[in-house]
Amino acid sequence: MPYMNLSSLLAEGGLFDFDATLPFIALEFLVLISVLNLIYYQPITRVIDSREDYIRGNLNKASIYLEEANELTKNYELELIAARKEAIKMVTISQNEAQEFVNAQIQQAQKEAQELIHNSMMQLEKEKNKAIYSLEKQVEQLSEQIKNKLINIYI
Repeated sequence: MPYMNLSSLLAEGGLFDFDATLPFIALEFLVLISVLNLIYYQPITRVIDSREDYIRGNLNKASIYLEEANELTKNYELELIAARKEAIKMVTISQNEAQEFVNAQIQQAQKEAQELIHNSMMQLEKEKNKAIYSLEKQVEQLSEQIKNKLINIYI
């Protein structure tokens, strides 16, 4: 019978037998979770949090830098547009001044050419008059000579 009692005792227990092992296993489980939390999960959580803070800080800095860069780009583009307008204005002014200078030089050259032509015409007129006067004298002399020869022939 002692064997029966033992088998009847074993048959009564089983998977859902609530004896002293259940609280011990629960306590052991809680201690394991606490130890894992202290040794493993808290340092990992701190590292993850610090990395998250580092990434968030870098993203904030990057967005600030991006905004500054966009603002600087906008300012530089405005300055570039103003500089281009100023350059175009300066080129236009320079072209106008150069054109005025060229026109003044052309007018001066034309005036000098007109004066030279007028002086040349006056000189040619004087020389023509001299030549005519000289030819008239020569004609008079030749006519005198012809007249004298004819007179000498008829006399």
